[in-house]
Amino acid sequence: MGRAYQNKKDSMAKTAGAKTKVYSKYGKEIYICAKNGGVDPDGNLSLRRLIERAKKDQVPAHVIDRAIDKAKGGGGEDYSATRYEGYGPGNCMIIVDCLTDNNKRTFADVRVCFTKANAKIGAQNSVSHLFDHLAIFVFDGDDDEAVLEALMVADVDVTDVEVDDGKVTVFAPHTEYNNTRTALEEMGVTEFDEDLISFVPQIETPIEGEDVEVMERFLAMLEDCDDVQNVYHNAQF
Repeated sequence: MGRAYQNKKDSMAKTAGAKTKVYSKYGKEIYICAKNGGVDPDGNLSLRRLIERAKKDQVPAHVIDRAIDKAKGGGGEDYSATRYEGYGPGNCMIIVDCLTDNNKRTFADVRVCFTKANAKIGAQNSVSHLFDHLAIFVFDGDDDEAVLEALMVADVDVTDVEVDDGKVTVFAPHTEYNNTRTALEEMGVTEFDEDLISFVPQIETPIEGEDVEVMERFLAMLEDCDDVQNVYHNAQF
């Protein structure tokens, strides 16, 4: 992909503000994952990975346990995933992923953020086709060729492998997340600096002047929306 992941990461924003926001985000994701795939992490690989990430982000055990207990009960909220796309300050591209139990409320909240930032919500897939939806893993290492070879032997549909400053970054299609991580673990990788599925922009849009301030305010407003899980953009500050 031509550049180290950190450069791409600087062109994205993921909601990670107050601790309560992070806890709420993981609580919803764990609840849905457990409800749809089973509450036993040993039998639900996606749930196990999600719990591992939650612990790495210092989410308390009681938050994780409460989400799983809600899924065991079979009731609780009926969350659904929804995505909004559009254009922000300086004509940069925005993707907003949400989990909600009330689509009308969520749309209204997100639309207010767009309106206040003089941004425009577009149709579905209006900008997401200009992002790559990838599984991303970053870990210690310096031999990208060995990692690539091992992944290919494991029949992983890897997109790219990079090395920068003692870190290996692996990109794979988001559908290959579990296969990629399993293959890396079988190679002996036990600690990941990054372990996520993300939208990575194919192109970046430089913004400057007042657009920078408006963009920062726009992201902060989205951060404050309870139903917003992740925000991605291609703005280059």
